[in-house]
Amino acid sequence: MYYNRIREVREDKGYTQKDIAKVLNTTQQQYSKYELGIQIIPLEKINILANLYQTSIDYLIGRTDVRKPYPKSILK
Repeated sequence: MYYNRIREVREDKGYTQKDIAKVLNTTQQQYSKYELGIQIIPLEKINILANLYQTSIDYLIGRTDVRKPYPKSILK
């Protein structure tokens, strides 16, 4: 599940739950619920995490195992 992935990436980067909660403008307790799968993380917060971790949303939610972000599209 995605909640395992967001915990794994956070730990790999050396961040605490409190660090990420601050970035997401939420509490550590609320962020902990995301990582435990108790509460679904909102899409806008997943987008913030993907940018922070320099990966794709698909990677964070487990749709792919490719960690690098997608290339920027030349189409606008």
